Amino acid sequence: MEEYKKEFIEFMIDSEVLKFGDFVTKSGRKTPFFVNTGFYRTGTQLRRLGEYYAKAIISTFGTDFDVLFGPAYKGIPLSVAATMAISEFYDTDIRYCSNRKEIKDHGDKGILLGSPIRDHDRVVIIEDVTTAGTSIEETLPIIRAQGDVDVLGMVVSVDRMERGQGKKSALKEIEEKYGFRTTAIVTMADVVEHLYNRPCRGRVIIDDRLKEAIDAYYVQYGAENE
Repeated sequence: MEEYKKEFIEFMIDSEVLKFGDFVTKSGRKTPFFVNTGFYRTGTQLRRLGEYYAKAIISTFGTDFDVLFGPAYKGIPLSVAATMAISEFYDTDIRYCSNRKEIKDHGDKGILLGSPIRDHDRVVIIEDVTTAGTSIEETLPIIRAQGDVDVLGMVVSVDRMERGQGKKSALKEIEEKYGFRTTAIVTMADVVEHLYNRPCRGRVIIDDRLKEAIDAYYVQYGAENE
């Protein structure tokens, strides 16, 4: 596993973004782990988050694209932080764009924030976590309504590696349905590998008992391709 992925896992723990316990996901699944990017709340955290996203984006898509699109609301700071990191560390000026939940009818009118999307733009979508793959169904029509664009793919922070609408993972279903690539900074397999029975910040976070709960969750909800 690359060093930046190990750092990112510990960064999520430090930021209280990755938690373990008893939770219920948006799709109604009871889960022993939960990822909430809303807990990135400081400038320092967003700067580091942008760097990790930038590494994942560049490793999969390179710098040969035009727009990084972050769906409202959580995708807005993600797109800003990641494009700033790409500019700083990869000397490439990518435009950022997000959508409004409601169309603005005065001043800077329209549904978009940041850069407009133009014909022939190559777009990468940035999200926090995809569990069931439902948000992309709302995002793609907004992007494609802007013109003749090429959606290259999507990046998320954590691949939960569980079933989407069918038996395959949400990210794999998105790839097959829409014909573009998906990637994540880390997968839950990476998280377990790095934290299981290993000290992190002076304590073992995933012990045998928690590992059993995670394994049981994947027996019930794990994707067949993982």
